[in-house]
Amino acid sequence: MALDPSPANTSRATRRWWPPSTRFQIASATLLALAVVLIAIFDWNWFKRPVEWMVQSSTGRSFQIQGDLRVSLGNTTTVQADGVRLGNADWATDEEAWMAQASRVQVSIRPWPLLLGRVRIPDVRLSQPVVLLQANPDDKGGNWDFGRRPRDGEPRWRLERLWVDDGHLRFVDTASRTDLQLGIASREPRREDAAPPVGIDGGGTWRGSRFTLEGVAESPLALAQADDPYRISLRASAGATHATARGALVNPFQFRHFDLQLALRGQDLEDLYPLVGLALPPTAAYNFDGRLRRAGDIWHYTGFEGTVGKSDLSGDVRVDVTGDRPHFHARLHSDRLDFDDLSGFVGAAPDEPDPAPDRLFPQTPYELAKLRAMDADVAWKAARVDAPPLPMDDMDAHLLLEGGLLRLEPLNLGIAGGEIRSTIRMDARSERIDTTAVASVRGIELARLMPNANLAEQAVGRIGGQIDLRGNGNSIAAILGSANGDVAIGMGPGKISNLVMELAGLDIAEALRFLLTGDRQVPIRCAFADFDVVDGVMTTESLAFDTTDTILIGEGDISLRDETLDLLLRPRPKDRSILALRSPLRISGSFVSPSFRPDLAALGLRGAVALTLASIAPPAGLLATIEPGPGEDSDCGGEYAR
Repeated sequence: MALDPSPANTSRATRRWWPPSTRFQIASATLLALAVVLIAIFDWNWFKRPVEWMVQSSTGRSFQIQGDLRVSLGNTTTVQADGVRLGNADWATDEEAWMAQASRVQVSIRPWPLLLGRVRIPDVRLSQPVVLLQANPDDKGGNWDFGRRPRDGEPRWRLERLWVDDGHLRFVDTASRTDLQLGIASREPRREDAAPPVGIDGGGTWRGSRFTLEGVAESPLALAQADDPYRISLRASAGATHATARGALVNPFQFRHFDLQLALRGQDLEDLYPLVGLALPPTAAYNFDGRLRRAGDIWHYTGFEGTVGKSDLSGDVRVDVTGDRPHFHARLHSDRLDFDDLSGFVGAAPDEPDPAPDRLFPQTPYELAKLRAMDADVAWKAARVDAPPLPMDDMDAHLLLEGGLLRLEPLNLGIAGGEIRSTIRMDARSERIDTTAVASVRGIELARLMPNANLAEQAVGRIGGQIDLRGNGNSIAAILGSANGDVAIGMGPGKISNLVMELAGLDIAEALRFLLTGDRQVPIRCAFADFDVVDGVMTTESLAFDTTDTILIGEGDISLRDETLDLLLRPRPKDRSILALRSPLRISGSFVSPSFRPDLAALGLRGAVALTLASIAPPAGLLATIEPGPGEDSDCGGEYAR
């Protein structure tokens, strides 16, 4: 039977369902009461265990919420958890069970993207977080590697801002003896929509050396993008060494790719050895600024400029650590080089008191371990060299070091308009360094060797020679003190001040006349000195200085071992003078404090005879001091030099 849709039937239906029945009222009241009770007793902590389970399943690490869990619903829902802990990697020790802890974590979530399976987090705030980052001693990873490969395409979750309040970060790499402990706190960003950067302040040990660190870095959120640059501006100090770095790191925890502008200053480049593993020699204070890049195991410090002591220094450096030893490659240039700043290369410490002030040769031993610690290929050119009193011009050096074998090929020094070309080989592969030095001297101008301008104007000539020595020892003093070989120095035709020759020959009357009325030039026929070197003692084979006025003939020893002189020069004037005192000239003393004096016995006897005869018969007394006649010119020393 069909229903009648008439108004009468509609009215009856309305009357049937309204007002509600007593049973319906009881049920509704019960549900409302239950809702009120539920709201009154509801606790978001009921969801702690499901949340912990979700985090554990996504990270593979234990996760705990030890405090309360609170939720504020809305278009942006806020979740707040107290006493949060995230477990460490399974290879960590029991004392390092937790990778991260925080007294409070507050997360803002947009609920509507959850319907599409995406998590959008506008903001995370961490209160007093403590994070431990550890490098895995068994591989190149660390506890920050959760073993989850990112899915292709857009990530399912996105975090926009991270705010850290009173945070602490510790980074540990036991293999490199590195332990960093840093305080971290967020700073206001320059733009409202930007992730806040973090201020960093702390220190610890780097490769076993204490240091401090401070500065600013990008938000830690940027660390999640391993392939994107992470920008920093940091200042670090380790003792007297200070560095300022500004630029970008790629995957900072691996520390294998970065591009930074690095300013470096300190008291001694040798102090870098424990910090970076480069065995550099002792130097004076330095200050550099250049571009530091790393690509895997290759480091570059390019376009740097700065100073070492009183010298300027610029160039490019490359360090390759792929082999058993670091390889240091450098191309260096100095417009002005103070020779004192090279003292560290020969075993003397710059700007430090000499432990043996009565010695000239450095006695500080080379450190064999450092000579064997790295390989090197260093070319260094200096346009000007200051080395008073030596009139040095320039320097061109090429140092090669491989497995403890050091070669200078070449070491060329411009001196007084000429040059000294040398090659040096130092073999430090055994317990005592075996050293060979071969040098040739060419074209050194005599005038520029004179101590003052007046004498220099009267000096003409060029000096040359050959040095061939071999020694054994771990310091410059020990090497020269054991040296064997030959040393030969000579000069061809030239001119020199007659005053110098007369003083050398003790011809007092002539010397006084030149001092009062003016000097003149004396032609030099030749000059030469030839030494045989045995066990650090140079013994004259021949020594002569032949001019038209005087010839000096010498003999004796020079001890490189004791740094002493024992030479006898016999001047033979070729002119006539009533006051000629032809006494031999004794050169003795040490290299630091030489002594020049006449042979007192011979000089005293001749003076006493002259004085006695003069008191009796002046004319006869003059006879004892008269030259018998000018000597014959020799053929570059001739019989006088033999």
